Amino acid sequence: MREIRKSGVATLLTVLALVVLVLHPTSIAAHPGSGIAVDRLGQVYFLDTGSGLWKIDRRGKLTKLSGLLPHWLAIDANNRFTSTRLPTGALGEISRVGDSPTLLLSTDWPIAIGQDGNLYYQSGHPGDLRIMRMTPSGATSVLATLPATVKGQPLPHIGGIVAGPGGSLYYTEDSAIRRITARGRISTAAIVRAPVNAPSIPATDQHAYLRGLAVDARGVMYVADTGDARVLKITPGGKVTTLLQTESPWSPTGIALFGSDVYVIEFLHTTRDVRRDWLPRVRKITSDERSVIIATVDQMPGAR
Repeated sequence: MREIRKSGVATLLTVLALVVLVLHPTSIAAHPGSGIAVDRLGQVYFLDTGSGLWKIDRRGKLTKLSGLLPHWLAIDANNRFTSTRLPTGALGEISRVGDSPTLLLSTDWPIAIGQDGNLYYQSGHPGDLRIMRMTPSGATSVLATLPATVKGQPLPHIGGIVAGPGGSLYYTEDSAIRRITARGRISTAAIVRAPVNAPSIPATDQHAYLRGLAVDARGVMYVADTGDARVLKITPGGKVTTLLQTESPWSPTGIALFGSDVYVIEFLHTTRDVRRDWLPRVRKITSDERSVIIATVDQMPGAR
């Protein structure tokens, strides 16, 4: 009888989490993607959920690479997954584009290539999520089962995932950044509070709402707070500073690092759930915090 009750509670929690995912205004299905990455040559790749995958080369030339419309991407710098059968199913799929480097594109799960060269991605259902590890041979295993949010609620999805120093991974939930060690132990790396006067982002009323992130070799975290239209820099000691503040309806969704430079993908958010409305732009922030827009997709012929 006790086991039946436990099973019933678990089922109820899963159903409630699914309801939260459907009704939650920051649902991953109803918002622009956050895919952005930089290769070893300094070339920037980013996803426009309305037109496809783009590359900015070292001279600033913008080229469209694919018409696929996923949400997340990761660079397989050593081309280890060129012949691997990648995850696919009812909850989403991962596909490949190009070579040297190979780009992995994910429709519904944030993904990352770890320092060990393996692929990491979210799996499971809302309220019962796991981070999976896939080797280039295609073997999969569970790295960690994710806990409830820092607010004690079932976790409906993660907002982003990235490799960190020491074989670690970092992922975001709405108001927190979590760290997973190489052995699968989870801790809270940072909790982000909403600003006093939070901005109004169309179709987004969660404050904070953390999505894509990047972590440097010292453990300094850079994260896109989409709900508050800002990029935050967070030291391992917990000091939080605002590196960038955009103005609504523009808001950042993803971050990538190259040396001391920070690259940010921002989208024009709208109340309509129409991908072609969400115009993207890419911003570069240098070590002295100078900021410049280096690409805007709607300016390219045939992009829209």
